[in-house]
This record gives sequence, structure tokens and C-alpha cells, in this order.
Amino acid sequence: MSPQQAFWRTSFASGITVTEKPRSVTVFAPASVSNVACGFDVMGFALEGLGDDVTVTIDSGRAITIAVLNHLGSMLPVDPQKNTAGPPVAALLKRSGRNIGVTVNIRKGFASGSGLGSSAASAVAAAVACNALLDLELSMRELLPFALEGEMVASGAVHADNIAPSLLGGFTIVRGYDPLDVVRITPPDDLWCAVILPAGTIETRVSRSLLPASVPLGQVVTQTGNIAGLVAGLLTADYGLIGRSLQDVIVEPARAHTIAGFYKMKQAALEAGALGCSISGSGPALFALTRGEHSCHQIANAMGNALSRIGTPWSTFCSRVNTHGAVIKTEEPNAAL
Repeated sequence: MSPQQAFWRTSFASGITVTEKPRSVTVFAPASVSNVACGFDVMGFALEGLGDDVTVTIDSGRAITIAVLNHLGSMLPVDPQKNTAGPPVAALLKRSGRNIGVTVNIRKGFASGSGLGSSAASAVAAAVACNALLDLELSMRELLPFALEGEMVASGAVHADNIAPSLLGGFTIVRGYDPLDVVRITPPDDLWCAVILPAGTIETRVSRSLLPASVPLGQVVTQTGNIAGLVAGLLTADYGLIGRSLQDVIVEPARAHTIAGFYKMKQAALEAGALGCSISGSGPALFALTRGEHSCHQIANAMGNALSRIGTPWSTFCSRVNTHGAVIKTEEPNAAL
């Protein structure tokens, strides 16, 4: 049974089963950490509890209408061609062949420009909700290219390292795009992530403009070894190997200067026992992987104290790696059968 079928309501009258399809579906899609130090544009993982709620509702019109219910300090566009939730919905409506209008209500759980996959969360939640609403019965993996339509709006490039973990959960590896090939890894049970979000935002397009046009072969070899080591460490629950592999010799050095107190936060995290620490996505958020919840909170506090000493406001968040990805929360059935 598909996820949307599980949410249909069934009533019984005179021994006849009537299945009622939904008129409105709400989906939660989690925030995510991308790049994961050495895995630029290749690796990502989902977080627990932090994310976006998106409700897609069939209306009486023939267009896509988007409303952002809470902007959290950054005015997001409501043009369906400019908001990341719009293109996935448009693509799925086209696939369905139905000439109907829908309203997309977005409730942000975290600010855009944080480095935690805000644009991806909205795109993923919209895609999953629309799939259920239109009874397309596409699998989560089949929804990947539709959700990616939204990511193009945010960064001007196709990269799935936030989309894939937000949709599928767990650690994900984007092996390639032609065709799209995503590998999912279930993380070790005791792997936790401390996230610190300094005040301010960084646009993905701006952050990508800082990247080097070419990279020395020696750095490529080092980075490749770290990626392989990180994957092996995750698969074997070798926390020592995970920690040794969380080293970025290419992207982090090019972006670190854009985040006030970056090296102070990283040093504080490592001294508090983090396996590794680096920039989440384009920043300004930093993530630190750790073994166990208690250690996670200690590391988050240590990073926060480092920022406090230089007078920068911050917030922290501790989470296991989310292993389930986007989930349908509620559905509202049609009033008439």
C-alpha cells in the first residue's frame, strides 16, 4: 500500500466500501546537512524535528497559488516559478494530466539561508503532498527528480545533497545525475549531530561563487580518501574512522571566512569531543557529529560559548540522524462522495 493510500479514509454503508480521496494533504520534510565536510555536492543527512510543513489543497481555480504562513525573518517569494515548492507541484500536475488549481501553504520551521536545506525542505514536502493528493502513487525515489525542480530555483544548479536526505532520510550519497543515482545509508544508532546557527544568512548562489575554479590533484586525492573513509565508517559504525574522515581540504577553506568565529567554533567542538565539525551546506550553520546524546549537548554548548565570547548571537540544535525523511502528517477528505 502506498503512503497516500494509507491516509485515505474508508467508510462502510450497506456493506459497500467507499474510499474517500483527500482534498488536502500536509507533509513534513526535515532540514538537512549537506556536503558533510568532505562530500561537497555528494553527501547529506536529514535531521530530526526541524523542518517545513507544506499543505497542498485542491481549489476551484486553474492555477498554483502559494502562501508562506511564516517567513521567519526572510521574505520568501510566492510566485510559483520562484518559490521552491512551485516547480515540483507544477511538474506533478502536468504528469497527472489534470487541469486543476491547487493552493500550497508553507509553514517554515527554520529560516532560509541557514545552510540547513530550507529550499529543499519546502520542495520535498510539496512534492510528497502533491503526489498523495493526486493519487500518482510515485515512490519516494521516483519523486526525487520532481523535488529537484525546486532546488534549481534556489541555487541555479541541480544538486540533490539536501533534496535526497530530506526525502529519503538517513545519509545519502549522490553518485551521479545522468541518470540520477542516489545511494542511501542507514547511520549507526548512536550517531548524533550538534548544529549551531550563528545570526545571519548566506545565499547559496553567493557561497557557490567563492569556490575555486580548479583544484590541485593532491587535494582531490586527499578529499577522495576522506569520502571513502566516511562511507566505510558509517557502514561499519567505526566512529574513529568517521572522525578521521570528516576533513574538507577544498570547500571549507574557501568559505570559512564568511562565517564569523568559524575556527573558534570548530576548535571548541573538537576540544569538547566532536568526531568532526564543518560547515553545513553553504553556512552559516555548522554541524558537529558526535557519539551519543549527552556528548551532543556538551558540544553544542561549547560552540555556543565560543560565539558568545565574540558577541555573536546563536542558537543550537541537537538531533539524531533522521532515518525516515518526509512524512505525511494529515489529510483532509472531500466533503462530498
